[in-house]
Amino acid sequence: MTGFTVCLVLVVAAVGLLRWRRPAWYWLTFGVTLAVVRVLVRYGSVMDACGLTVPPARWRLALARATNRPIPGPRAPRILRLRPTRTGLVVRLKLRPGQDAFDIAAASDRLRHSFSMYGVTSRELRSGVVEVRMTGYDVLKRVQMPAETETRPMRVPVALRQDGSVHYRDYRAIPHALTLGATESGKSVYQRNLVAGLAPMDVALVGIDCKRGVELFPLARRFSALADNPDTAADVLDALVVRMERIYQVIRAQQRIAADVPDVEIAADIWDLPSDLRPTPVVVLVDEVAELALYANKEEEKRRDRIITALVRLAQLGRAAGIYLEICGQRFGSELGKGITMLRAQLTGRTAHRVNDETSANMAFGDIAPDAVLAAIQIPAEMRGLAIAGDSSGGWHRIRAPHTSLRQAVNICNRHADRTPDLPELAPFRPTLSGSADAPSPTAKPSPATA
Repeated sequence: MTGFTVCLVLVVAAVGLLRWRRPAWYWLTFGVTLAVVRVLVRYGSVMDACGLTVPPARWRLALARATNRPIPGPRAPRILRLRPTRTGLVVRLKLRPGQDAFDIAAASDRLRHSFSMYGVTSRELRSGVVEVRMTGYDVLKRVQMPAETETRPMRVPVALRQDGSVHYRDYRAIPHALTLGATESGKSVYQRNLVAGLAPMDVALVGIDCKRGVELFPLARRFSALADNPDTAADVLDALVVRMERIYQVIRAQQRIAADVPDVEIAADIWDLPSDLRPTPVVVLVDEVAELALYANKEEEKRRDRIITALVRLAQLGRAAGIYLEICGQRFGSELGKGITMLRAQLTGRTAHRVNDETSANMAFGDIAPDAVLAAIQIPAEMRGLAIAGDSSGGWHRIRAPHTSLRQAVNICNRHADRTPDLPELAPFRPTLSGSADAPSPTAKPSPATA
């Protein structure tokens, strides 16, 4: 008996240590089984306590009275499927008549406590069917991306959501995005993950880094154009506008709107063109947009108006031409001058890391998701990389990108340097590299035209 007690104590201690130091391992070994049992045993009582039940149907009451049987109790949503995952549980529920998906969302915090889970979120799949995702531990404390992700053209897995799912940056669904964050908030790591995810794809990368290129120029082997000062940035944006107009001419010439051509073959953007005629899509990354909007004299004001006008034109018209904007900054508001509010209205995707004041959070979510403003200002300083991601639909999620060092991002860009396309409009701004082509770590410098 003493030996059995000692073994039991050691097992309990090992499980507790595993839960403390390696919560993911604990979940896969013990936690998932305990959670499934807990949900199935407590389901009926928890739903009744949370007000997620409905009275029995009248025909059931009439049948019970006619047959002298016990009166049936309240009915909870029916479980269609219970699927364990590497981070939690996914429960698909069939709602009863009279219930709404908002009822499940409003009770998510009570469900979290009742089932002893770390987090509970819900979303409506279709009419009458709700998917509830439960996480068994804090997946954002130590981010581990799944080994396999859904890869599609122009769709990059960049972070992990609080419910354990992968957060994708889909440029074809959300062409332009704004990323805000204070210093040391993780904004640069998020940007590195974007570049590392886009590097293996057939896409041209254009960088504007007015901090003399300290963030983007180490990745120069994978960039078709780079600018490290506002003057060069203005020229690069003008060249992109010229490219956009030329692509529209190609689309117009290949629209195939003759009466004998089926409607499905009519081209309205580059993705409707044949693969041999399709231009290379371009992703423009602006590291600090405030440096492009500030000015100190009349000459700089003219340059600033030229830059903002080009950005607004690309944001309004660039999607069909395959030109996508990824704008980053610490603040993005009307104090940056005219045209900024118009530009922000075109940036559908919004991501806010830790900000220093509520006004900065309002710049990102005040006009699309007011609930996300409070979540953005509550991000602690020690949680670098934690962010709130939303879009114009009003939905938002807590996300955190895996830590990617600059060395790792450079290695990925060097590995895929052969995919860097040569675009005629951007040829004067392509960075020149010192050293041989197979050097392990390139040193990027501006071209003579850039300088």
